[in-house]
Amino acid sequence: MTAAAAGSAGDRARAPRVVIVTGVSRFLGATVAARIAADPRVQRVIGVDRTDPPAELAPLLSGITLRKVDLTEGAASLIGTGAEALVHLAIMSSPDPAAGGRAAMKDQNVIGTLQLLAACQQMPSLRRLVVRSSTAAYGVSFRDPAVFTEDTEPRDVPRGGYGRDILDIESYVRGFRRRRPGVVTTVLRFAPFIGPQADTALLKFLARPMVPTVLGRDPRLQFIHVDDALEILRRSVLEDHQGTFNVAGRGTLTLSQAVRRSGRLELPVPEPAMHAAASFRRGVAGLSLDQVDLFVHGRVVDTARLVRQYGFTPRSTAAAFDDFVRAQEPGAVITPARVAAAEQRLLDMIRTVRERRGAAR
Repeated sequence: MTAAAAGSAGDRARAPRVVIVTGVSRFLGATVAARIAADPRVQRVIGVDRTDPPAELAPLLSGITLRKVDLTEGAASLIGTGAEALVHLAIMSSPDPAAGGRAAMKDQNVIGTLQLLAACQQMPSLRRLVVRSSTAAYGVSFRDPAVFTEDTEPRDVPRGGYGRDILDIESYVRGFRRRRPGVVTTVLRFAPFIGPQADTALLKFLARPMVPTVLGRDPRLQFIHVDDALEILRRSVLEDHQGTFNVAGRGTLTLSQAVRRSGRLELPVPEPAMHAAASFRRGVAGLSLDQVDLFVHGRVVDTARLVRQYGFTPRSTAAAFDDFVRAQEPGAVITPARVAAAEQRLLDMIRTVRERRGAAR
């Protein structure tokens, strides 16, 4: 290796001095920005979002330079920042009716990413690009394999908006890779987040006292603990990890196991009824077509590439789910003991009524 080549390799391996993090008005983006800023090798972290961060995230963002940028309108203001790494987390996984619903979600995910990549194309200082993706990129189909690898192509286009957005986002990223081969580009296909701090439509659905499930279906599910996701994101920004990676906890839980572990009760619903309800504007308590299809088919991914290249093994799906259950409010989980106690109270009430009727005779 020549001295010039060695210097180039060393430059690629070092931690970036200036990092841009999009989506800092949410917990994931704010926490990633804070963890990167805590590294002494990083001189400056620029947090970007189209809205001001809420007050509860202020402690995480105290050392972050904040910029209010609506990516759907362009990101030219970021070109001159001298950023050497950019992590794109401003991806919406479910529509917000108060913020424009599905149309606004698509603009943010697809148009926002396209505009951001156009700006990245013009950043000569950029050495690393990290993009949040999802295992929804594989879609769901009866013809799917038992386990997806990163090289598996989707058999059918996802019916839900989020899955289709993910396919568009990854297509744009592949184009960026061809145009800027010198930039280490990392795409992280995350399984659904779970953990005490996670706040997603899917987890809110699973936290309901009665969880609607698809009649006759018991799919296999995988989750990734949010703390492990944060560590993978931190390493992706500070180290070179070229390529696409599945990010999930090893092992699986069936949906019925997840419902039982959380102390909830299943409410089986015919599949057409679930699909019809999810097609309405707000779906079944916020459940989207992507998630209904997940409840029909399930999805399991192989994470060998991630573990091998990162030297990091996320906690298992079961352990991550148990951490989520432990974080529920006291009394919120319908445990077997609570069910038995409720049944006993009902029996006692029936017996008391019968005794009173007998005494009245």
